[in-house]
Amino acid sequence: MTALAQKSAGQHATEEGIPVTDPLVIAKCGSCHYRDDRGNLERISWERATPEGWQEALKKMTAEERVALSPFEARSIVRYLAASHGLAPEEARSVMYYPERRIHDETETTDPALVEACGKCHAAARPLSWRRSLEDWKQVAESHITRYKMKPNSGAIAALGRLAPLHTREWDVWSSRTVALNLTGRWLVTARLPGRGRYVGEMSVTPGAAPDEFRSHATLRSLADGSVLERAGQALVFGADAWRGRSRGVNPSGTPDDPSNEAREAMWISPDQARMEGRWFWGQYQEFGFDVLLRRPSSDPSLLAVDRASLKTGSRGNRIRLIGDNFPAQVTPADLDFGPGIAVRRAIFQNSGEIVADVDVAADAKPRRTDVVFRGSVLPSALAIYDQIDYLKVTPESSLAAFGGPKYPRGFQQFEAIAYQRGADGKAHTSDDLELGPVDVTWSMEIFYSVDSSRNDLVGAVGSRGLFTPAANSPGVNYDVWVIATATGEKNRTGSPLVGKGYLVVTIPEYTFNGRHYVRELDRWIEEGTW
Repeated sequence: MTALAQKSAGQHATEEGIPVTDPLVIAKCGSCHYRDDRGNLERISWERATPEGWQEALKKMTAEERVALSPFEARSIVRYLAASHGLAPEEARSVMYYPERRIHDETETTDPALVEACGKCHAAARPLSWRRSLEDWKQVAESHITRYKMKPNSGAIAALGRLAPLHTREWDVWSSRTVALNLTGRWLVTARLPGRGRYVGEMSVTPGAAPDEFRSHATLRSLADGSVLERAGQALVFGADAWRGRSRGVNPSGTPDDPSNEAREAMWISPDQARMEGRWFWGQYQEFGFDVLLRRPSSDPSLLAVDRASLKTGSRGNRIRLIGDNFPAQVTPADLDFGPGIAVRRAIFQNSGEIVADVDVAADAKPRRTDVVFRGSVLPSALAIYDQIDYLKVTPESSLAAFGGPKYPRGFQQFEAIAYQRGADGKAHTSDDLELGPVDVTWSMEIFYSVDSSRNDLVGAVGSRGLFTPAANSPGVNYDVWVIATATGEKNRTGSPLVGKGYLVVTIPEYTFNGRHYVRELDRWIEEGTW
């Protein structure tokens, strides 16, 4: 028995493994991973992971251990492991920002020891996408110490054992269920694309070639300009809760921020299969993307969105469009409720998916987030009520873009300027501040650090929609840049201009190769079954 096998065998005394029953996994993995009389394979039976986690592990085995796999076999193994040795939906949801390729600040949501140990090389969400026995986490730490010359960190191991144990109540409940996929049919969609605003529409899902494969067709309408976008795609669902696919619109223009560009889709499926949420994204750094929410339609009226983010106290005659599904032809102001201090003057039925309302906001209405209610349907915290904009925040607050080169496409960055009112504590930039939504601004940029005296136009430019476009040719150096937003129609309480800044590093294209290219090829392999 190998030393590793002896360690795995010793785990029986403390933690029960998860037997491996798939013949292909046993055949391909069993030659190296010892199989005991309970059906446990060393390491594998004491690990659970997302589809991306198992995908990375399998790719590592083929590269380093020379495991011979066809694309079909590789895909089949990931399917099995993501289902039988995966994460429960509640566990997967907390790390969805990782497969969604979102910019995410982990410093306030993850154990400091874990951020310190893991965050130097990758997101803490990467190890938190796994669930392991404590012994297995110790083996992972030992391999990192040996391979990457890391210092031992007992705090990180303790945090992983506490935050990502092999056995959890959620997994016990989820793994005991027999879940039949039932995703076909019509879905209502709300989406948001930074720089272009909100979209509403629907998506039809039809069966694919296998029970866990699906085709999709989405029709979305922009609330900003009324334009209609159609996208078609296909997806594979892992473990009944992980939608991974690709889609594209009709005749994309080729511009980097075109909503019709081919996008990868990463969505979380609720346990009752009545809701999906996630991100459809594209770009060199996955810098472009729709934030999407899908839900099953109801026989009752359903509110999906309103076409504005905030209302100012003392304002009158505010026209609001309420977007939804199955609205009745007869509506009255009494059918609508925006909360205390907001009076509905008039409600007009436009069609089964839209109602127009005129509302007044009292001068003494309390600043807050308020629900929007139509009969029994509620949009929680859909509107912000405010009396003054106190500051702007440029999002993302820190980001990365890349120059182009002979072998590498440019990495862009989409910015937005979000207005805020300070909260009850009277201090700006604290947790009780009230987000009011995007505002109209003019954009500019300022180089605040470079190795030479380059002009802005040699680094790139920010367009009127907040899209930063780097220079096509790399100068071979990095630049630290402020991206600056100045509100065009609003001032602060003292009458001064409202200005926000975002920090941007514009870097050489080689910076993007090692991690991003590798990840992109892995994702295409898992979705399409090809290397």
